[in-house]
Amino acid sequence: MTFDSSTFTVIDYFAIAIFYFGWLGYAKFARRAATNGMPSLMSVMVRFREDWWRGTIRRDLKIVDANIILTLSNGATFFASTTILILGALLALLGTTDRAIEILADLPFAVKNDTFAWNCKIVVLLAIFIYAFFKFTWSLRQHFFCSVMVGAAPDTDADCQVREDFVRRGARMASTASDTFNDGLRAYYFGLSVLPWFLNSWLFIASTVVVIGILYHREFKSDALKAMIGNN
Repeated sequence: MTFDSSTFTVIDYFAIAIFYFGWLGYAKFARRAATNGMPSLMSVMVRFREDWWRGTIRRDLKIVDANIILTLSNGATFFASTTILILGALLALLGTTDRAIEILADLPFAVKNDTFAWNCKIVVLLAIFIYAFFKFTWSLRQHFFCSVMVGAAPDTDADCQVREDFVRRGARMASTASDTFNDGLRAYYFGLSVLPWFLNSWLFIASTVVVIGILYHREFKSDALKAMIGNN
């Protein structure tokens, strides 16, 4: 296989920079906004998790809590398994480069891809979904930690400070697991934004901006957030 970088242009590098810093910048912005008290799904859910763990202490039977954790961990399991399939498909695409380039060349707005450019784009997608896989599996393990903490919940007659400390630690563990899952899910969104790059770099830039806009709206302006904070 020969690698010719002639069609991997300055615009491609520019698009990659926008993609990378857009992803990194949005992730940092979302975390900082939640930490600073800006209403968001991330910050509001922390309070709900604290209420959940207070309820855990009051319940003699932890069946409800076990079912909640099972549901959450099933989501991480599903995406981890799906990511493995995606990685396999991407690796298979590396073996059909010439045929895939011919098919894409007939699509509207498509620019010429050579072997080097095509493989670079596949490698970027591989890196994104490998990152997502590690995030989902780590989230899954963190949910297992939550299940152990449920089993270690103090009794209702325990000291008030002991109970509140447990609530704080339990909610923090659950929030960490959820944030890790969100990181993996965000990788899927940005992975989708890479697909137009196979046509041309300008579409890649546009799709990156659109994905950031969608993520911002869902995190900070969605009807789900309004429902949880009680706004009409």
